[in-house]
Amino acid sequence: MATDTPSVRILPPLDPSAGHVFIEPTKRIHEHSDVPEFLCSKAYVDIMTFLLQLNRSMFPAKLSDGRVQPWPLNSDAVEYSAPVRQLQLLLSRLEAILEEALPDTGPRRFGNISFRRWYEIVESRASSLLEECLSPDVLHRKSSDEGPTAEAELKAYFLGSWGSPQRLDYGTGHELSFLAFLAGIWKLSGFPKSSPGVEERALVLGVVQPYLELVRTIIKTYTLEPAGSHGVWGLDDHSFVPYIFGSAQFAPALSELDRVPEEGSLPDAPDPNGVAKANVVERERRGNLYFSAIGFIYDVKKGPFWEHSPMLYDISGIRTGWAKINKGMIKMYNAEVLSKFPVVQHFPFGSLFSWDRDPNAVPPPTTAHSTSGPQSRPTDAQAPGTKAPWATSPAVPSPGGTAAPWARGPASGPALPDTSRLPPGPMAPTRAPWGPGDMDPREGTKAPWAK
Repeated sequence: MATDTPSVRILPPLDPSAGHVFIEPTKRIHEHSDVPEFLCSKAYVDIMTFLLQLNRSMFPAKLSDGRVQPWPLNSDAVEYSAPVRQLQLLLSRLEAILEEALPDTGPRRFGNISFRRWYEIVESRASSLLEECLSPDVLHRKSSDEGPTAEAELKAYFLGSWGSPQRLDYGTGHELSFLAFLAGIWKLSGFPKSSPGVEERALVLGVVQPYLELVRTIIKTYTLEPAGSHGVWGLDDHSFVPYIFGSAQFAPALSELDRVPEEGSLPDAPDPNGVAKANVVERERRGNLYFSAIGFIYDVKKGPFWEHSPMLYDISGIRTGWAKINKGMIKMYNAEVLSKFPVVQHFPFGSLFSWDRDPNAVPPPTTAHSTSGPQSRPTDAQAPGTKAPWATSPAVPSPGGTAAPWARGPASGPALPDTSRLPPGPMAPTRAPWGPGDMDPREGTKAPWAK
């Protein structure tokens, strides 16, 4: 693996010469008080390291001749390694199974029960699918004590990537599981060694984006519900990572040793407020992950953008560029995904993603979330001391550091209730009462990363 530079951290692979014991992944987050422990764990550090590693790879590159190389979807400048192509095959196999579990045509209120049939088929074939599409050196790597092989751990994250057959929903926790699946393969040296960013970029464009497209097809086919939704005051009903990687695609270019910029955009990048213009979204969604995710919202929701997606609408008013949006998205991912009990409670821990405390971790401050027991989403959203999703969120360290990125100030003001089930009418929000970049009068803050 290429050596880390001062500004680039890379998720280290397992040392093949050291003894390693694989473990059947198990649930460790049972209540809110377990979340701070997760934020001090080796698993958390590995997940954030891998996310930042992928994110950096999507910034346009400064070439030696002075030109700038962007990384749009379907870029001819990105070559896919054999392991990436095998993962693409895996996704195509899963898509084909949709034909074996056609949607039920009977009456229903929420998700289509045929999703359970699709998931059952995937679960029954999981071992053979992974056997077909992953290297035996990765999949059948053995424990030093003759315990489980790596397959036991990878399969847990693979099966957690597609939604819940019990609840008929999909959300950012399932997306997180797929990120862990890829990171697990990385830790097992399942991808070729190359210059920093090369294989990571191929993973985002060649695997993550096709995964997101498949998930969107599954959501539409089986009308899956959002999992743990904040209602209209969440960023997105189902996904988060496309907003991270997509904003990086439009940020200023980097050389190999540059630090990730915190402001600015590519000179020809579209204005962020284009998310509210259907023609701009349609044009940009073919080449950009951010607009691809916005385009899916346009596919499944009707009405003014600022009405059904006020968080994304407010973010579109950030005037300091796509790099600023990218930085804020990482902070928000840490606060609204990795730090939220309803999202991370189902994440399993084994040896690849260990519950053991990271030796450099600094315990996060005690919060209302860490002192209360498990609660349903509406109660949690209205718990005393819980911030609205746009309030100031924990700061994430630069990729070169290991300091805890969860430090947060005292919470202020009540959060808005979950309005995802409310019918139109006086109870439903009709428009955001503040303009892009303006101060939210209920919380006294701008978008989490606005100056």
